[in-house]
Amino acid sequence: MTLENEIEQYRRRIATDSYPMSIGELANLYKDGEIDIHPEFQRIFRWRIEQSSRLIESILLGIPLPSMFVAQNEKGVWDVVDGVQRMSTIFQFMGILKDEEGNLHDPLVCTEPPFLSQLEGCAYEEREGAQRNLTPAQRIDFKRARIDVKIIKRESDNRTKYDLFQRLNSFGSLATPQELRNCLLVSLSDKHYKWLAGISQDRSFVGVVDLPERLINERYHMELALRFVLLRKLPREKLSTVGNIGDFLTSEIVSLVEYDDQRLDEESEAFRATFQALREAGGADVLRRFNAARERSEGPFSLTAFEALALGLGFHLPGELPSSDKIQEKRSLLWSDSRFSAGHATGVRADQRMKITIPFGRQLFSS
Repeated sequence: MTLENEIEQYRRRIATDSYPMSIGELANLYKDGEIDIHPEFQRIFRWRIEQSSRLIESILLGIPLPSMFVAQNEKGVWDVVDGVQRMSTIFQFMGILKDEEGNLHDPLVCTEPPFLSQLEGCAYEEREGAQRNLTPAQRIDFKRARIDVKIIKRESDNRTKYDLFQRLNSFGSLATPQELRNCLLVSLSDKHYKWLAGISQDRSFVGVVDLPERLINERYHMELALRFVLLRKLPREKLSTVGNIGDFLTSEIVSLVEYDDQRLDEESEAFRATFQALREAGGADVLRRFNAARERSEGPFSLTAFEALALGLGFHLPGELPSSDKIQEKRSLLWSDSRFSAGHATGVRADQRMKITIPFGRQLFSS
């Protein structure tokens, strides 16, 4: 295949459009529910007030803004792919930005930016706590300012949208890997994002992994849930091709979006059954290292135990679950078996460890 043929082939995968829109038009679309900037995105990528004030200053001065990229979903709604901070700032300044519960955020009151000193303490409209507000004429000028909107049409396939999100995302370094994956997932399918968020809040799962608040705030519990779903039935021969686990999870989000309702139900049942069984077998201790000499659990949550016990147990579902005593017996074998020590060696990369722990766990629960 020639380069020209490749170019034509991949160009056909993505359908785009582009046209300038006024801030007033964008605000009306947002109020009508036709633009979604996702509260998940707002929380993760929130600007400092100084950055927000500089953006408002730029609009008032007529300085051109970078293009905003949106992806049209199956309902025709525009999901903001690149420009979350800008849109959030503009809508908060106008007093129309909503949070995850649908409540309005407090309107933005600017700090002093580089050029317009009188913008300090200024709000869009009169409000308590503001020293001043824009005049009616200034508000009209603000709403008439235009932003170039690049539209990725719904005819484009999910993998193309996913790739564009990564290429356009200029703020990923501000987020944890799972926070960025969540944004990727939301941009592909809000339904599948909500499904993943839902199973990651399962009470048995939360109790068994027993993560500190810092890791929960970084959405690490959602990463663990994603690991369970994507690795549970992964063929053994593919384990050797996983490579960097973070890159694997990110790229495989596209395949998760292809799960239909029946597949999602099956995965939910396996997930909940696995962690309910682990909770009944010992709770958080089950996924901690077991010191046989001292006959006690030690340390925090162990990925090694997660891969061997949780994924090993989940691999055999649907099916009959072992008793709590049997799970504890398997756990003791896990930490005492000499075949396992290599997989637990300090400094072993995650993909190298998983080549040992996951097959070991599957075999462990096979009888």
